[in-house]
Amino acid sequence: MEILYPRCAGLDIHRDSIVACVRLADSRIERHVESFGTTTTELERLSAWLSSYQVTHVAMEATGVYWKPVWAVLVEDFELLLANARHVKTVPGRKTDVNDAVWLADLLAHGLIRPSFVPPPAVQALRDLTRTRKQLTRERASHVQRIDKVLQGANLKLGSVLSNIMGHSGRAILDALAAGESTPETLAGLLRANVRASRAQVTEALHGRLAEHPTPAVARPSGSDRCHRGCYRGARS
Repeated sequence: MEILYPRCAGLDIHRDSIVACVRLADSRIERHVESFGTTTTELERLSAWLSSYQVTHVAMEATGVYWKPVWAVLVEDFELLLANARHVKTVPGRKTDVNDAVWLADLLAHGLIRPSFVPPPAVQALRDLTRTRKQLTRERASHVQRIDKVLQGANLKLGSVLSNIMGHSGRAILDALAAGESTPETLAGLLRANVRASRAQVTEALHGRLAEHPTPAVARPSGSDRCHRGCYRGARS
């Protein structure tokens, strides 16, 4: 079979270790296998080791997120290919006693690895940001539902008189409830002017019995909310 890359390498990446196999096919086939750690110093040693054999192409499997720091260190000096683990395992001809790094190097040498798309660093950063924002949005919605459930259990009908219990008026009332305030008139006095419900309606809705132990549950998710807004601004900028 034709050899496309005579000087290539395969990397078997784990959380705390990397097994690297350099495959040289000049006059005859030579394989050199070495183990490395996953710290930055070890990754730089891996890069120097690959360069010492004048490796041009390096293949690695997309296993979790462990490949990302390896990719970041090696991408400037080598042509990298990210292999789909399922595809690599289905390529016929593998012997049972061959480790993953050797098998990747052999496949790469003959051009039998279908590379996965790896976006540029800026796109990867944007993807991480949008995923984080999406997760925070879900967590915030879940927390708001828990707050509303606690209020309904205490017969505090805040959601009936406010369209959004996490708006400015709702937050002011929730903060007061978390601080121990329970007088309906005092709570109703925290309303903003743009609330459609009258003060009398809000006062009536806030006649309830909030037990002492669920009080922390009505505290607004200030930390996650700030992060949510920050991520939103970062995604727009």
